[in-house]
Amino acid sequence: MRHAARPLFLPLLLLPLAGCSFLSGPDQLYAVPISTPGETIPIAFSSVEVRDVTLPTYANYEEIYVEGADGTLQAEDGLLWADDPARAASLELVRALSALTGVIVAGEPWPFDPYPAARVEVRVEEMIASRRGEFRLSGQYFVAALDGSQRDSAHLFAITTPLGEEAGAAEIAAARGSAVAELARQIARGGLS
Repeated sequence: MRHAARPLFLPLLLLPLAGCSFLSGPDQLYAVPISTPGETIPIAFSSVEVRDVTLPTYANYEEIYVEGADGTLQAEDGLLWADDPARAASLELVRALSALTGVIVAGEPWPFDPYPAARVEVRVEEMIASRRGEFRLSGQYFVAALDGSQRDSAHLFAITTPLGEEAGAAEIAAARGSAVAELARQIARGGLS
């Protein structure tokens, strides 16, 4: 009788744990694929520092948010960004600007002596995948000339990348990578040239 009660007792103890994430499976992490531009854009500065990109609150979470047809933002269940979104966006921008311009580009804090010739700061207003078939990236970027040339400037940007209405996390990550690469092109052409 003791042996018969023990098997029933063990499942009853495990029942409250059935809803825990370690029993239901791990979250799926998605990294933004590396996008290397195939063009070169000459710029007016010999080196560029990229400040940490600022993101809206929902875009700074590790959950991947998608805008529904009614405009509400919903986190996709169990789908997470593989890296801190602001850190990842900053590194994506550094990589793309470096590849596009051919000059030394680094994130803050500036790791070299002397100081950079220019500093870029990006403030993102919207960074969202939409079920309406697009990925939107908009906001403002600033270029501070640190080389005495007085070429400071401020620019608005609004980038839309096509995205299937039922796109999954991998497609959203690829669209985000394309949008940040396009932002780097706009900064190189409009702010750094």
